[in-house]
Parts: sequence; structure tokens; C-alpha cells
Amino acid sequence: MKKGSIIALLVSCIMVQVGFAQNETTKYSELMAATAMKLWPDSFNLGKPGTPAKWSYDLGVILKGTEAVWKATGDAKWFDYIQLQMDRYVQEDGTIRSYKREDYNIDFVNNGKVLLLLAQVTGKEKYYKAANLLRDQLRTHPRTSEGGFWHKKIYTHQMWLDGLYMGQPFYAEYAKLYGEPEAFDDITNQFVLMEKHSRDDKTGLLYHGWDESREQAWADDVTGRSPNFWGRSLGWFGMALVDAIEHFPDGHPGVDSLANILVRLADAVVQFQDRKSGVWYDVVDMGYREGNYLEASASAMLVYTLAKGVRLGYLPDRFLKNARKGYQGILNEFISEREDGGINLEGTVMVSGLGGSGRYRDGSFEYYMSEPVIQNDPKGIGAFIKCATEMEMLPQLKLGKGKTVVLDYFYNNEYRKNLAGQDVRFHYVWEEQSHGGYAFLGHIFRMYGAKTTNLTTKPDKETLSNASIYIIVDPDTDKETPNPNYLEEPQLSVIADWVHSGGVLVLLSNDAGNAEFEHFNRLAQRFGIRFNEDNELMVKNNDFSQGTVVVPPRNPVFTKGLTLFLKEVSTLDLSAPARPLLSHEGKDLMAYAKYGKGTVFALGDPWIYNEYVDGRKLPPTFQNYAATQDWVNWLLKRARSKN
Repeated sequence: MKKGSIIALLVSCIMVQVGFAQNETTKYSELMAATAMKLWPDSFNLGKPGTPAKWSYDLGVILKGTEAVWKATGDAKWFDYIQLQMDRYVQEDGTIRSYKREDYNIDFVNNGKVLLLLAQVTGKEKYYKAANLLRDQLRTHPRTSEGGFWHKKIYTHQMWLDGLYMGQPFYAEYAKLYGEPEAFDDITNQFVLMEKHSRDDKTGLLYHGWDESREQAWADDVTGRSPNFWGRSLGWFGMALVDAIEHFPDGHPGVDSLANILVRLADAVVQFQDRKSGVWYDVVDMGYREGNYLEASASAMLVYTLAKGVRLGYLPDRFLKNARKGYQGILNEFISEREDGGINLEGTVMVSGLGGSGRYRDGSFEYYMSEPVIQNDPKGIGAFIKCATEMEMLPQLKLGKGKTVVLDYFYNNEYRKNLAGQDVRFHYVWEEQSHGGYAFLGHIFRMYGAKTTNLTTKPDKETLSNASIYIIVDPDTDKETPNPNYLEEPQLSVIADWVHSGGVLVLLSNDAGNAEFEHFNRLAQRFGIRFNEDNELMVKNNDFSQGTVVVPPRNPVFTKGLTLFLKEVSTLDLSAPARPLLSHEGKDLMAYAKYGKGTVFALGDPWIYNEYVDGRKLPPTFQNYAATQDWVNWLLKRARSKN
């Protein structure tokens, strides 16, 4: 196998000294995503030139990696690429070109995660309809006697580790979005069954596949297991665990089941991490055998699993040592420079399966060694992008560790119909990925290691006890909800006391005619802040220049100075202890107050909702995404850990 030499590239594309350090500014996630865009600029064809592109799970792996880059940068070019690629397949009526439900191939479900993203961000019904086709496949997909999904209809009675990644994260996200709580029992069962039937008691590793019927030539006569531990299949299973578990409802028993499986998997795979290189062999437990080789996709998937598992809190911090060593090894072993200044991924096995027609794949060591190892395989590229985005978060995770950001859902309590016709919360909520939501803000908080949650009841001493930051945004008027909840005593005193004890309170109002001022100001005035019922920075149509606010350098929050976009803001009237943070033409727009041990931040606009952060609407001259990162940093530095 050709080993890639490390060429550390700064984002500015200036070459630096060979050898990568974790604190450098190089964003390998972006560099590899750019490689994918160059290799597949407008269609995703893995076959011979001139053959039509097919609906392939490889596409979903790359596009989920690209989604992570989009959310880490706020640059819309990444989202545009995702939509362009999926639009090659998804027709206006929601049908999917080249998809055949009757094949009952679990691989075909993987791209559904991208369809759910597009449906949420754009609100277009065609993506929702396409996702429903894949959800419907799972309703009638063939199963084992215990309810495990077959890998494919043509692979009767078989479960493969690969299939858990292909089906379960999509299944879990769909169930969360469209109200199928009973599905989480089924999803849990898929993981439990896979581990039950494929786990080796001696090593803790999972065999690639399991045949309930014991009919396959590769299946053990007693256990039904395939003969070997294939690296990428372990990676698929690990990624499936960390990607599915984040969609589970709080308190569901499946969370503990999946977390325990994840810990057992992590404990097993790190025992077979190559000590010298830090990465994993294609057949993970046989690094000593001639012909075995270090493999890129498995290594990237396993590093991703370890890093994300720690970030989500389901793996102990001790696994970060393995993740860092593995990531350094990936850069050393598999990354090479492209002639265009970008990077390649070397050393990915193109495919490995079990059984099948034609050349029978018997799962032997010799079989795995016979498959070709190539440059820039899409599965490897996608896995590396996902891995790199996780690893690039590591240096900043300490800032939010143990801190919980609570977003109010009681005073802001608006509903609308989703694409399924169900009543769902909207407007400034974590879950909403369309223009008016806070999905991007929530992601940025989590990028810094914080936990995000919500509060659907009146705040009291108990419900605020675990909150490090409490955000109240645009409390409802009677125009927005039939029975609005107003800020009144004793909640005003509860919140003030919580701030005085060290809490960080964020108050985001709105402009005149779009906000409840009377009761909200009763709270704000306790800290020397009053929202004026006015409209500053009126923007007509898309004349974005009318919303330009230039922040001078050395601002306490935006330390480097930025160009921001704000629109129709309620100005502030300030008195002690409040102090201005940002003004425009003599009028205060942002302020903060020290109150006891705590801090209060105020702005007369919801401002950092997706529309003005995700890059899809504002011209690139505005730096709202960078400003949101600065703001999140500022808040988290003042917040106290509650754990």
C-alpha cells in the first residue's frame, strides 16, 4: 500500500513544515471536502465514464461529512453542494431516480439522513416524500426471527455490521422528527441483536456478519458468524452508535443500552490500535500476518466513534488519547498532497462483503486481502471528513464541558404544521433548521462542549439549578399564540436570584410590533436594561447594506472587530449596573450587566437564528457566523459548570 506523506496545509494554502500538531489552524475537514467537490462536481458516478450515476450509500457518507463542514463554517457553498448532488436523484414528485424499494437493500436507506436535512432546511415537500419512501422500506424490510433487518433481500437471514450504519441513524432521526416514539425500541433491538450474535467473548470485537440460518459457506455451523473482524465493518457499527444515540429521547432505556454497547466496542478496538502508527489494520486482529495493511476508512471511522462518543458524554475521556493518536496516524499514513494544492486520501479498501453471486466472498483473511486498495474512495473520504470535523473540535471542548445551555420554550411557545401535518414548535428553537430556528446556534454551543436543552415550564429554583446559561428570546404576544405566558412574579425573582448566584442570563427581544415588552422589561429592568419599543436598522427588501453594523476592534465580545448584519432592532435604555457593548449611530444595541456573581446579556433582536448565521442568505461580507462563535465563547467563559 502506498503511504501518504504528511503535507500540512494552512487554510490559506500556504505550505508549512511537515508534521501536524493538534493546535494548528489547518482544517483538514475542509480540504478533504474540497477534494470531494473536485472529484464529483455535479454528479456522483462511481462506475465507468459515461455510465449513469446510481443511488449509492457512498454519496450519503460524503454528504454527511459535508454537512458537518457546513455547520462548522457557516459557508453556504457546502450546503449548495449537498443539495446539488441530491437533486440529481430526487424528482419533484419525491421519487428517487434509480432507487428500487423491492430490492430491500439496507444500503439504500443511508442517504435518507441527507433527505431529512434538506427537508428541514428548505421546507420542500419533495425531500420529505423521498425520505418517506425509505422509511416505508423499513416497514416491510425482511427481518430475522428476532426482528433484525436483513442486510439485503438477496442476503437472506443475514445481519452485517455495515447495515446498522445504513439504516439506524436515519430511522432514529425520522422517528424523532415525525413522532414515532415506539420506533426507538426497534432501533435499540437492532444494535442489541447485532452485538449479541456477532461479539467475540475473548477479544470483545464484532465479527463482520451473522447468518441466522447458518446456510452460508462463511457462517460458523454453531454461531452463524463470519470468520473475521473486518476493520471498516467495526467502523460502520461504531459510527452508527454515536450517530443514532443523539436522536434518542432523554430517559429512553435504549440510551443506556447503546451507551453500554459503545463502551464495550471502544474498549475492544483500542486494544488492536497499532502501537506504532496509531491506526488500524484491515483485519484488525491480524496485524502480524503478511499481506495485512493499515486501512484508512476503518481508522477514520473508529477515531470518529471515539471522539464523538466522548463529546456526547457516552465514553470516558480516557479514549481521547486513542482518538488523538489515531488521527495523527491517519494524517501520517494516508494524507498526500494533490497537484492542485489540496489533499488525497490513500489506502482505502474499495469494497469487502460476504457471500453474493459470481465470485463468492467467503470472509477469509485471504478474501479481505484480495480486494483492491485505492486512492480517494468516497467511503474513506466521507469517513475522514466526519472524523476531521470531530477532531477539530477537541481543542475547544473544555470551554463548555459540564455546562448546560437552557433555551426557554415556555414564554416563547409557538407552533405550526410540519411537512407531515403535525403540530411542532417553531421560531427560535434548537430543533428548527429552517430560517427562523436556532439549530446553528445550538450546534456552535455543542462544538464548544456544552450541552443544549430546553425548558417548557415556568422557571423555578429546581429547573434552573442545572442551567449554566438560560436564554429567553422573544416572549409571545397574543398575536403569536392564543394563550401567551407572561413573565411575572415569582419567576422574576427566581431568575434574578439564579443570576445573582452565578447564572448567565441572555435576553433577546424583538422590534416594535413583534415582541412582548411590558413583562419582559420587568425582568430586564432588574439589571438596568430596558428594551425600547422601536425599530432601528430598518432594511428594505434585500438591501442588506442597511443592516450593516461595524464592530470596532477590542470590543469585549467581538475582540477582533467584525462587520455584522442586524435588522429591525429594539434599542436599549441603560442604567447601572448595565453597560453598553455595541452601539450604532449613538443608540445602544447590545449590553451586559454584572449582577452578583452572574452576568446578563441583552440584545433587542433574536439575531443569531439560522437565516443570518448559516450563510445561505447574507452576502459573505457579513461575519455573523464568526460573531456567533465569539459570543458563544464570551458566554461560556462567564458560565459555571454545573456538573
